[in-house]
Amino acid sequence: GQMFVLRNADLFFIYKDGAQNAVEVEVNKVRFLFSDDPLLSEADTADGFAKWYDVERDFPTILHVVQGLVETDDTPRHGGRSSMDTRAMLKAKQERGEPLTPDILSRIESALQRADLSNLMRRQFACSLTRKLVPNPAFSELFISIDDLRETLLPGVNLKSNRWLFQHMTETLDRRMLSLLSKADPGTLSGQISFNLNVATLLSNEFLAFDDNITAGRRGAMIIELQAVDIFSDLGAFAFAREFVQEKGYRVCLDGLTHITMGMLHRDRLGLDLVKLLWDPEMVDAGEVMHRRIREVVERTGPTRLVLCRVDTREAVDFGQAMGLVLFQGRYVEQLIAEDNRRRELLRLKRRIERST
Repeated sequence: GQMFVLRNADLFFIYKDGAQNAVEVEVNKVRFLFSDDPLLSEADTADGFAKWYDVERDFPTILHVVQGLVETDDTPRHGGRSSMDTRAMLKAKQERGEPLTPDILSRIESALQRADLSNLMRRQFACSLTRKLVPNPAFSELFISIDDLRETLLPGVNLKSNRWLFQHMTETLDRRMLSLLSKADPGTLSGQISFNLNVATLLSNEFLAFDDNITAGRRGAMIIELQAVDIFSDLGAFAFAREFVQEKGYRVCLDGLTHITMGMLHRDRLGLDLVKLLWDPEMVDAGEVMHRRIREVVERTGPTRLVLCRVDTREAVDFGQAMGLVLFQGRYVEQLIAEDNRRRELLRLKRRIERST
């Protein structure tokens, strides 16, 4: 037979009929490797993990599948294109950027050691919202903007094109973040703050050095955010690191939960203090079954321990509040904070004018 690896990492294996039994054995071996994977626990593995076709009988179906893959592939295709289409595709490719490779990653990591990243530091608040949408900040997340980092270092490279290379790059960013936090002025670290780190960073000498410079009182005001993919890449290391930092007083937050994976991950079982759920309009469109599942997750996790993040619209807030959520984070929340600050400033100005008259 012959194996074909597609851009989305799917595998097509074309083989002679006599090899059917041997192929089934190998597929079952691979499926068994993922038998305990929580991300597949709700999937129909009989059909969702592997699909079988008979070329003689199912050729039209196979042709339809392949044509669908070609149509959804957003890479430029040659032939029969107008010059306008070609320019549009070239512009889209430039916006996506070149893929991240090990060689480019090495250059980025060298540049990160020398670059001043303080001007790339951003702050975004997680807030509770009243029914009149008045924000009350619960904590603020400090992070280095990846988009701004890309524009500063390598504008033509898509840093997120390879998940695992990007994950490796974030470990270098972790060390720079710890260095920036160690040198930050007290105003930057005031109040409850959170920041993203990798599990490997929590077990590094850099984190131990950072921890030595933090008072016990400040540790209790710091939340360490960990990505779901990082946690499940090594659950043993995560459990050790989580227990280590929690004993020192830090809180731990799971970042990156989606409406698809939310039913598989339990805050209590993982020993987490907070969880971040990514907003997706599909939450609304999926219907009452999805809504019931979200309410169950909110109740199980705790309304004050679940943050709906990437909230960019009023719809996300309205839906979240209807589901029982309390905490929200995103660009729309930042707009509400800016509006509230302007309103307070106008009120202070009005009072000064009244006193002066």
